[in-house]
Amino acid sequence: MYNLSLIDELMKTIHSMDGVQNKTEVISGVVNKFNLVKDRSVFYCKDFAIRFSQAQRENFSNTVLSLSALQKYDDKPFFVCLVMPKANRIFLANTSFLSKISHSSQQLREDNIKGSFNGGDIMRDIGKYKNEEQDFENLFLLHEGVTFEENLTRLVESTNQIVGRDLRYKNTPDGDNTILDSPQRAINFINSDKYYDLSADLSSRVKSVENEIVIASLIDNVNLRGRIIEYLVTHGEGDGIRKQIMQALKSNTQIPNLRTDDDLGDYNKEYDLFNTKTDIKTKVLYFNSAPKAYNIDKLLDFLSKDKSIYMIYFIGIDSSDEIVTFLCSMFDHTLLNGTAIQFHWAGRNSRGVSQLTGNVINEVLAKNKNDINKEESINWVKKLLNL
Repeated sequence: MYNLSLIDELMKTIHSMDGVQNKTEVISGVVNKFNLVKDRSVFYCKDFAIRFSQAQRENFSNTVLSLSALQKYDDKPFFVCLVMPKANRIFLANTSFLSKISHSSQQLREDNIKGSFNGGDIMRDIGKYKNEEQDFENLFLLHEGVTFEENLTRLVESTNQIVGRDLRYKNTPDGDNTILDSPQRAINFINSDKYYDLSADLSSRVKSVENEIVIASLIDNVNLRGRIIEYLVTHGEGDGIRKQIMQALKSNTQIPNLRTDDDLGDYNKEYDLFNTKTDIKTKVLYFNSAPKAYNIDKLLDFLSKDKSIYMIYFIGIDSSDEIVTFLCSMFDHTLLNGTAIQFHWAGRNSRGVSQLTGNVINEVLAKNKNDINKEESINWVKKLLNL
């Protein structure tokens, strides 16, 4: 969660010491004002962590921090403050904003977190955003939608020049034509009784665990919160995990490890004429968020199959702990306008991922109606195919 007022105050405090040129003095001023705890070279509190460096210019090559140390703080804004002769510069340096790992990283693997990043490994441009103070909140919202494990996979590939598994959708005439037909299939589905059956099925599942969903909504970690609610909604009592989750939530004890499939959808259901995959997205409505939506190649591969229907089921929790839900087509006009393509998390054999931006989830839940513009939707899948 991004504490805007506190972090704005942090920025002002750091800039009040522009030109001091003494890293120790800057550290002392920040630590004393915000009562930060020291962990080796990192200073932290509940809402952020920060590392201080000193250099003559903004493009600095100093070693900043080990990846294993960064992992401890990756669920909160992690800043690097660069003390320079005339001014202090601040960067957001969570794993989502690293291009690679530079120092002693030869043994870096997904099961062996090794190496450190340098100042030059911190990205300055991330999509439409700059790694600058006016964009920090939006950048961190994007980061919250990506897990450490996903960033680790990307960093291993970019650091060691490993060519990842080729999961890219392979264009074929038949597959592409089926994809281009997917907006019409979506229109047919939302106008059928099968849409209402799927919506009622999911609503019933939410109703059965609504108290636990409200409790889970208090979890600050966006990814963990989403995984827990997804699991509560989609899994029955057979494996015993759902009961353990409920007990842990109610007693505020450690939550059991959750193994969620890395599938396009969280809940799959087949009908005679439709094969549906539904992704479940949760949103605490009074907080900003920008969750990752779908892997584009996985989506295209699915949409290239006959009868394929991709939906997103939104679960919103408002300030009164009321739960609102809506089963939304990926082609809904409001949703499409709030869907962006992110390339910097993509491997070399990937078209990238989509990200839900702004306040689009709140808008979709408030509208509570699917509105598909067929021509607009066809243009969207054409755009994805041509990436």
